[in-house]
Order: sequence, then C-alpha cells, then structure tokens
Amino acid sequence: MVSEWDAHTSLTAAGDGLFGAELDPGWIVGGGVNGGYLLGVVGRAIAETVPTKPHPLAVSAHYVSASRPGPAQVSTRVLREGGSVATVAAELGQEGTTRISVLATYGDLRAMPDDVDTTAEEPVLPPLEECVPASTAPEDVRRLAPMMERFDMRFDPACVGWAMGEPSGKGHIQAWFRMADGHDVDPVGLLMVCDALPPVTFDLGRPGWAPTLELTVHVRGVPAPGWLTVSHRTRNVAGGMFEEDCEVWDSAGRLVAQSRQLAMQPRR
Repeated sequence: MVSEWDAHTSLTAAGDGLFGAELDPGWIVGGGVNGGYLLGVVGRAIAETVPTKPHPLAVSAHYVSASRPGPAQVSTRVLREGGSVATVAAELGQEGTTRISVLATYGDLRAMPDDVDTTAEEPVLPPLEECVPASTAPEDVRRLAPMMERFDMRFDPACVGWAMGEPSGKGHIQAWFRMADGHDVDPVGLLMVCDALPPVTFDLGRPGWAPTLELTVHVRGVPAPGWLTVSHRTRNVAGGMFEEDCEVWDSAGRLVAQSRQLAMQPRR
C-alpha cells in the first residue's frame, strides 16, 4: 500500500530535470503550505534526478514566497556528480513564481561507513502512554495547522504548558513522532520531520504561524523502523526572527537528522 507521504510527494517527470507536483491541502499551516513538506517534494525530485545517490546528505532551502495547495513545478539541475556524492540545485515554483530555492548534496547513506562517534545526547522522554497526544491540542492550534493530522505526535508533558496558557519560557519542545498511517519515515521524509513540530516559540508564549526564511538539514543515517524522537530548541529571538535547532533520533537511539532554520517571529 502506498503511504500517504509517498502519495502527497508523488511527481510526474517531464524530462530535462522538470517535474510536476500537486501540493496537497492537508499540509497547510498558518498562511501557507508547510516548509518541511515542500522541501520533501523537492527532495524527492532531486532523488529521482540522481537515482544512484537517492539520499539527502546536506540540504539548504531559502523560502522566497508562500506556497498554496495545487499544481506546482520542480526544476532540478545537476551541478556536479562524482563517485559518492552529487550536488544539485532545485527550485519549486507556482504560476511562474519561485516558492523555494534549494541547494543539496546527495549520496547513498547505505554505502557510507557505519561508524558512529558522537557526544550528542538522545532526548529523554516519558513513555508513550504518559505523553500528550497532538489530538488533544487546542482547537485554534489544530485549525492553524491541519497538517498535524498527518502525524501521530506524543508531546513530553514538560513541553506543553503553552497549550494551557503556561509556556515554560525555555524555548524547548520535544515529542515522539511517527506518520499517522504507520509508515516508517525514509531519509527524504526526514527533511519534513525537521519542520513538523509546532514552532518552538510556542514555548516562549508566542503562538502563531512562523514563516521560515531558511532551513538547512543534515541527514546522518537511514532511520530504523519505529517511533522517532524529535527535539526543537531556540536560544535567540532578535530582530523579529528566531533560530530553531532540531534533532531527530530513531528507535535504535541514533541521531539521524539535524537542522537549523531561521524564521520570522509568529504572526498571530
């Protein structure tokens, strides 16, 4: 059975690095289509452009204008393809307007050395049954972000005070994560996961849509099957913007994705 993610990121090849896409309305958040979903659509086009190097390693996206559900076009251009990695430029556009511009390095994570030496510490969350399902989020939050229906998220109770009007002020949100249909996340899907949780500014008492300006994702491994743990933090809100650092860990306790994005402070 085709997963919802695969269906919503499906492409029609038109030749010469061109692809047609249909942006699904189920990925709306605030005033536009979720940036992680858009990056996943572009990421799949890049994977199809360099099929021997199907996995994103480093992807940087600049968000030029807000996308809307409906037809879109993705163009890709191979800048260099070597033995182990390829560098590809890509754009997603609608109605002749660029929505996001992407520069990416792709490879085959399965062919990379299987060595791990990290000082990163895996997030510690309570058991699933003690965490707070996203389905219990306030109605105004679910109305702002219908894309939350795409996921099964269980939030750490220590990070959901914002939902009761009591944000911690620490700028930290973390949760268990999996797709709502139960399908496991692939490396391209990690591009979306890094932008799936509510903006971390919610925990600072600043709710609302936070438009992304730039998002960079490093994919470090193919996720093991099962639940992911996702942690978002911010340390600096200044000049009408904030940074959001994300880590994604798989069920085997491996750090499989890291990201940083720069976003505008929420619009209420």
